[in-house]
Amino acid sequence: MSASAQHLKEMRAAVFKAVTRAGGGEDIAERAQLVASELVGNAVRLCGPWTPVIVQVVHHGQHVLVQVHDPEPTAMPDRRPQAPDNADAEGGRGLRILDALAPGWSVQPTPVGKQITCTLPCPDLVPA
Repeated sequence: MSASAQHLKEMRAAVFKAVTRAGGGEDIAERAQLVASELVGNAVRLCGPWTPVIVQVVHHGQHVLVQVHDPEPTAMPDRRPQAPDNADAEGGRGLRILDALAPGWSVQPTPVGKQITCTLPCPDLVPA
């Protein structure tokens, strides 16, 4: 997909459907949507609008993996120093959301960019 408002809406619907079809409840599907949205939003901030990104949702045992690949290999996620409840902050909350929903998320460089993988625990899923 290219990161645009229309594609973001379609991506969120596709993520929700993928998680619920795999047996995850609406709660985990909404978490997966939020994680994917944050990662795509970060890609747009780093690379610009209409950035080509790949969003994958993978059922892995009792987890849902949300993976977002963007074409910028050198711009890594970076936490801003302000507190998450700082009303004047214009950003910097996304990585804290990832930490809360998918602790231990990771970034791997790829030949054409980088991939961020978030693992969401989902005990309702039957291992594949």
